[in-house]
Amino acid sequence: MAINFNEAAGAYARAAGKAVQMPGQSQGLDFRSGQLDDGFSAALERAMTSAVGQMREGENQSVMAATGQADLNEVVVAVSKAELTLQTMTTLRDKAIQAYQDILRMPI
Repeated sequence: MAINFNEAAGAYARAAGKAVQMPGQSQGLDFRSGQLDDGFSAALERAMTSAVGQMREGENQSVMAATGQADLNEVVVAVSKAELTLQTMTTLRDKAIQAYQDILRMPI
């Protein structure tokens, strides 16, 4: 079953917008920076942007190594970071799919 994560994030945002906010509770406040945040969809977008950046850096370092323009240590670090990022994103994707399937199996 194919899951469109953009639709899932949009559905979450619509549901979060309809949620009743408790008194004294600040919705979407990022406690690290103290700034208002868009919530889950913004966090997901930042994570994906960061992951793509890590993958591109690993790819760029590999190309530079192939042309002899990069330090081998920097190449190994960049490729290792890209590999770890890919493994993390794959694990998160698998967990999201598993959670979605669990929700579908719940009795109404």
